[in-house]
Amino acid sequence: MKSSWIIGCLFILSLDAYGQERRVLYFPKRTEYVNRFPEKKNVWIFIMAGQSNMAGRGEVEAQDTLSHPRIITINQNGEFILAKEPLHFYEPALTGLDCGLSFARKMIAEIDSSKTILLIPVAVGGSSTQQWLGDSLHRNVKLQTNFREKVELAEKHGIVKGILWHQGESDSEFSLMPGYEHRLQKLFKQLRAHTGIPELPIFIAELGSYSENQENWNLINKAIHHYSLTDKNSFVINTQDLKPKEDKVHFNSAGQRLMGERFAIKAAEVIKR
Repeated sequence: MKSSWIIGCLFILSLDAYGQERRVLYFPKRTEYVNRFPEKKNVWIFIMAGQSNMAGRGEVEAQDTLSHPRIITINQNGEFILAKEPLHFYEPALTGLDCGLSFARKMIAEIDSSKTILLIPVAVGGSSTQQWLGDSLHRNVKLQTNFREKVELAEKHGIVKGILWHQGESDSEFSLMPGYEHRLQKLFKQLRAHTGIPELPIFIAELGSYSENQENWNLINKAIHHYSLTDKNSFVINTQDLKPKEDKVHFNSAGQRLMGERFAIKAAEVIKR
């Protein structure tokens, strides 16, 4: 009996190791550093904030690690590099494909060729609006402090043009459902204050339509849409047709790429110059 239990444990561990190996299979092996920036007015900064569906849990594939000279991000050391997925680095055992690179690729196809996109990843899985408002230390990241520090770093080289936001799964728990819209209002005011742009566009993606807790996810989406009616500089991105991973919590890779493209289509429409 004991030997069977040991064999079972070893089998589970081997499956977990295989999953981790598969997850990082196409992670980039080479970093390309940025030594020279374009003129500051031509560098458009977009901040990726929220929780795990913005931090990215999709499977990274070879197509997601092809860099472009007009798409820049930062690494965990605060160094500027050409963007390759995964962009987020706060949860190394979990992070996968996010929507950032697909967003930037679509953006540079839609806007003037003189512009460069600088992506600033600050999303942390499992974070609630309450934690963001409290500047909580969550998974070793102080949420708003990290947001502010990364914005200050990026603003040395460019101009903040928008926030890409995906969050709400944590708030869909019953105890956090009441007041979600009000917390969004307070939080977005604070995040805009860190950029010094009170009317900064915020692009908010819906939660998906595949949850085992769909009733509450729908209530979060209803609050997002209602909030958007009160804020002329917020814009909701549809995700209802996007597909999940097996966990029915996170978008799969195709869903992440499509969400990024939809963020870009709306951002290019809103941001004229």
